[in-house]
Amino acid sequence: MDLRENRLKGLAATAGAMLMAGLAGLLSGCASGSGPTDAFKQLTARDYGRPYIGMSKAEVLSCAGQPRSRLPASESAETLVYHYSGAGPVPAAAAPVEKKSGPFGGSKKKTPQADAECTASLVFENDRLVRVSYAHVNVRSPYDWQSEDNEERAAEMRREGVPTCTFSLPRCPR
Repeated sequence: MDLRENRLKGLAATAGAMLMAGLAGLLSGCASGSGPTDAFKQLTARDYGRPYIGMSKAEVLSCAGQPRSRLPASESAETLVYHYSGAGPVPAAAAPVEKKSGPFGGSKKKTPQADAECTASLVFENDRLVRVSYAHVNVRSPYDWQSEDNEERAAEMRREGVPTCTFSLPRCPR
């Protein structure tokens, strides 16, 4: 009986040590600001595009306006790409287009989308919205700071975080 009890105690001690080592690793990753906690937050973040899933392309166009581009995927699938700032795409106002001089003295038009902070891709299949993907135009990996050679810049990158966007269709009745 003593041999059996010793084996059980040894197994319990080993399992406890492995559990503590795993928890210590998990907690040290959380302290860095880009570990499992951040990954969990990103995976469980609210899906702002979900309320619009199932809308027809005509409904989206009526409340979001014309997209920056259209990317056909097949006869029954298409992706509409919007550039926007704020909550989400809205129909463009008929505002005058500013002209700025180009780098070689010529003039170039400045569109309202030129200052956009976010890009959204709306995927339609059989004329229905099936997926919304959106990101900040300056998006970068939350791990980019790890490859930065300048320690001050790496610390600054960790503090500032990654720019993000939200998505909505403010003029849609959802």
